[in-house]
Amino acid sequence: MTSNYSKFEAVCRILEENNFDKSKLIPILQSVQGEYRYLSEEIMSFISSSLDMSPAIVYGVATFYSHFALKPKGKNIIKVCNGTACHVKKSTVIIDGIRKKLGLKENENTTKDMLFTIETVACLGACGLAPVVVINENIHGQMTIEKIVKLIDETMGD
Repeated sequence: MTSNYSKFEAVCRILEENNFDKSKLIPILQSVQGEYRYLSEEIMSFISSSLDMSPAIVYGVATFYSHFALKPKGKNIIKVCNGTACHVKKSTVIIDGIRKKLGLKENENTTKDMLFTIETVACLGACGLAPVVVINENIHGQMTIEKIVKLIDETMGD
């Protein structure tokens, strides 16, 4: 029982801070994801039970908004823009370079050591800097394979 409580301790605190208010489902999910870096099926079930809501509603909200992640994310998030301007400037080459550097297979987005997650996004709104990569909210423009490898190496050193 103790291990189960410790697993849900942060969720319980977040639910209490939000007074178990069903209308605060999105902020609750945001806070829980901030704590765990993703929303597991087990945690979503716990939230639905605690809020006396259907699990389908909680899952529906979590899958509707692209902000929510249903798989674990790494400590460092690398977002690569693949919008029109970035795509034309060869963002796919950058994506392939990142995958190669991190040893990720085609269907993998997160490294086994949970240090990095790569995400492709439709547009970062920095088209003049194409191709653009964001690492942990830091924007890097006019990206090349050499630059991204250096940034990943620097991030690994942190």
